[in-house]
Amino acid sequence: MKLLNLLVPFLAILPHGLCANSDTDKYEKYRSLARSAPIDLDDSSYEDLTSKPRDYHVAVLLTATEARFGCILCREFQPEWDLIARSWNKGPTPNDLKVLYATLEFTNGKETFQKLMLQTAPVLLVFPPTVGPFSKVDDAPLRFDFSGPISADQLYTWISRHLPNGPKPPLVRPINYMRIISGVTILMGVVTLFTVLSPYVYPVVQNRNLWAAMSLIAILLFISGHMFNHIRKVPYVAGDGRGGISYFAGGFSNQFGMETQIIAAIYAVLSFATIALAMKVPRIADNKTQQVAVIIWGSVLLGMYSFLLSVFKVKNGGYPFFLPPF
Repeated sequence: MKLLNLLVPFLAILPHGLCANSDTDKYEKYRSLARSAPIDLDDSSYEDLTSKPRDYHVAVLLTATEARFGCILCREFQPEWDLIARSWNKGPTPNDLKVLYATLEFTNGKETFQKLMLQTAPVLLVFPPTVGPFSKVDDAPLRFDFSGPISADQLYTWISRHLPNGPKPPLVRPINYMRIISGVTILMGVVTLFTVLSPYVYPVVQNRNLWAAMSLIAILLFISGHMFNHIRKVPYVAGDGRGGISYFAGGFSNQFGMETQIIAAIYAVLSFATIALAMKVPRIADNKTQQVAVIIWGSVLLGMYSFLLSVFKVKNGGYPFFLPPF
């Protein structure tokens, strides 16, 4: 009888000790399978890993990466998920914080997908521990639904926010040597090409007439309302209400795409006529030819200014000025 009384406390403690050892053994078993990648699960291992009691966190990504399922998001995110698991498994972690990362493919976990009534993928479930210092009263898994492409940094931040406070392994992306090599190769190619073509490119770049022409074209585009058209998305032309086409919009706050081109052409003609009168005509040696050039370019200026004022009159009927012949 005395011996039985001594055995009762021991028998009461024994199940708890066995349970704790079982949890530890289960964690160590799956931890050894993780190494540098997520644990690959099937229906039975998923049930075993997430079963109670557990003294560890476990994050399970339910996905369908095979091409026949057409889940582009699943295939795009899989390398990011591998990066999260690798960074955690290789990084320094506190001894009392246990976290496992696992992946359940649809082909290996159809029963689990049906049990969870999942219609889309990927889905992340994070199971908190049910025993131990970090256990929670509500041990229901946290769920993260993917609404679009997401990076490993964003999801790792979300997971870390639901883990106990304290230091956690940093997310470390491997060095992309191919990108570095490609960048260096492209840079060397550009430098080589520039060195070879510089004797031919320098004269073009230093040509004043080229820069003057480019500047003049840019000025004509912008002062004629090119940016206004892009911002306001104006129509190219519009009907005049009588079966015809209206090229000019009424009012100074409106314009059409065709109107911009016409005004730019008028400004261009006026600019070239002014440049010719200022620079080209004085260099003509023959007096009669010079007089004819002055009359021609003067007539062009008069005609273009007259037409420009008539356009202003169309835009606003109250505009008081005009110039013959328009």
